[in-house]
Amino acid sequence: MKILVTVKEVATVEDEFEIEGTEIADQYLGADLNEWDDYAVEEAVQLQEAGIADEVVTVTIGPEDCEQTIRQALAKGADRAVRVWDDSLEGIDLLDVNAKTQILSAVVEEEDPDLVLTGVQAGDDSFAATGVSIAEQIGAQWGAVVNHLEHDFDGGVASVRRELEGGVEELTDIELPAVLTIQTGINEPRYASLRGIRQAQRKELDVRGLADLGVDEGEIEGDLTLTDMYEPESESDATIWEGSSEETAAELGEMLRDKGVAP
Repeated sequence: MKILVTVKEVATVEDEFEIEGTEIADQYLGADLNEWDDYAVEEAVQLQEAGIADEVVTVTIGPEDCEQTIRQALAKGADRAVRVWDDSLEGIDLLDVNAKTQILSAVVEEEDPDLVLTGVQAGDDSFAATGVSIAEQIGAQWGAVVNHLEHDFDGGVASVRRELEGGVEELTDIELPAVLTIQTGINEPRYASLRGIRQAQRKELDVRGLADLGVDEGEIEGDLTLTDMYEPESESDATIWEGSSEETAAELGEMLRDKGVAP
């Protein structure tokens, strides 16, 4: 069995930051592997360790700068990686679900995996739709928000537990090939060992352009435009006291009595 995992580098933001136009100023930004994708990678590696999967391949859309971040997946056990980038992607402010679907589906069809794992969502855009959209594009079965996966695949069927609204869970069987979107908490992602980090630098990372995948530039022109970025105004009613512990404790006690919380 071959498993393909979609991964993404997402921006991390400091507690205090400044916005410049429609972007957060670079000095306040860091980068990390998307949290949901980390769980998807771990699930794939566990399947390989259990003897279910023969190969784990990751795929990402991003420029060369993201390679160190996505090599985290290789350091944690993935066998090889594919990075897709093209000059035509440089000027796109926001890569929408349709564009991601066209690109990632082309890689899926080329790699022909038995199972595709994606994170439920990305920490930056939070669309939470790419995995299901890929399944629709390639004509595969799918299961969204999976928080448990049986590691046996008896008869080419994945037995999964899905998280639904209102705390409800669904148990269902999904025939392979399939696409599953993985929820946080399904496992405990491992830390990359020093040995794994060294090995990751030697593992194959194939760079592909849109033409290599047979994707037309016109297919990735999205309908979404980033028009503004701002910090929302806080609606919380917070009271902050300054002074010694005795003074602030007395003020807190008085406020609680006024609100009927304390006698």
